[in-house]
Amino acid sequence: MRVVAKFGGTSLGSGDRINRAADSIAAAVEDGHEIAVVASAMGSTTDDLLEEITFETDDADRAQIVSMGERTSVRMLKAALSSRGVDATFLEPGSEEWPVITDEYGEVDVEETQERGLEVADSLDETVPVITGFLAEGPDGSVTTLGRGGSDTTAVMMGKYMEADEVVIVTDVEGVMTGDPNVVEGARNVGEISVDELRNLSFRGAEVVAPSALSYKDGKLDVRVVHYQHGDLLSGGTSIEGEFQNLVDLRERPLACLTVAGRAIRNQPGVFYHLSEALADSDVNIDAVASGLDTVTFYVDEDEAERAENILHREVIARDELSSVTVDEPMAVVRVTGGELPNQPGVISDIVNPLADARINVHDIITSATSVAIIVDWEDREETLELTQDLF
Repeated sequence: MRVVAKFGGTSLGSGDRINRAADSIAAAVEDGHEIAVVASAMGSTTDDLLEEITFETDDADRAQIVSMGERTSVRMLKAALSSRGVDATFLEPGSEEWPVITDEYGEVDVEETQERGLEVADSLDETVPVITGFLAEGPDGSVTTLGRGGSDTTAVMMGKYMEADEVVIVTDVEGVMTGDPNVVEGARNVGEISVDELRNLSFRGAEVVAPSALSYKDGKLDVRVVHYQHGDLLSGGTSIEGEFQNLVDLRERPLACLTVAGRAIRNQPGVFYHLSEALADSDVNIDAVASGLDTVTFYVDEDEAERAENILHREVIARDELSSVTVDEPMAVVRVTGGELPNQPGVISDIVNPLADARINVHDIITSATSVAIIVDWEDREETLELTQDLF
């Protein structure tokens, strides 16, 4: 099996942990597997270096400085593997075999990186390449970086372009947990999670796998998260299932838009809870929600509009901070779903501008980590769907 193993900063945070990492790599090699390694900077080295840059510096010098953490890690890990009789070599920007290349805009040059990744893959039967995570090489040979969480991105990207069977992210958590074990009691490991679920969690603060990395995962590539203390690269942890696909779809049934107004609703604890609970208790399904400083808007099936209005009106009467509820119908929702959406600057304007040119009024836009919902008049649904499909 061909595996790309990424070791995070915590898993390389001391000599003992580097030894543990080297043991797990050596064991996988001894079992006959082809292993490539991506290494982060040891511990908090990158953050420490950034804190010490208290002077004016350009991007090139800054990248060179922060690259020293990863450059140290690959040398340490390569030496630890060599001491175990494993033929290993470290790769960093400037190396002849270095694979990750960016274009003039700092974006990954897919064609060049894929070609170089396959060349690295061809050497796996002879050596274990230890690759600096986070770093890339510009078209002029300069050192560039892949941004926050870049080592995860390096690993999954290399897994894809090297045609690996699996990417293993070795970190300081026991895979994906049901909750933060430092905060909640009884948190346990989740054996499997979809790539959509994990990316949404990642964009909302879960530090498991960088969101940018998950964009490179396809259906053929397995990705797994394991704890550095586990000691076995090939089992345990949480398996990340599936892949992102761009999808544009139209909800077949019309929606009603119910807006509850009140004084500084956003600053009133419990208002949203009571409103949504009242609808849930009456089996009214909420399709989407939007909020402002003085309003909360619920989108429900048009057939439920009258009943939902009465339910929310009772809440308005019962709560001093609420003043009124209004209904607008029928509405249509067109949803765009795709793993690359958050990485596309200007994607909202790309969606909205053609609709404005077509004189289509957009009532609402609701975004999440991997989707955009566009709310328009029901009569504009087909044209909105067609224009949006043309973009994706």
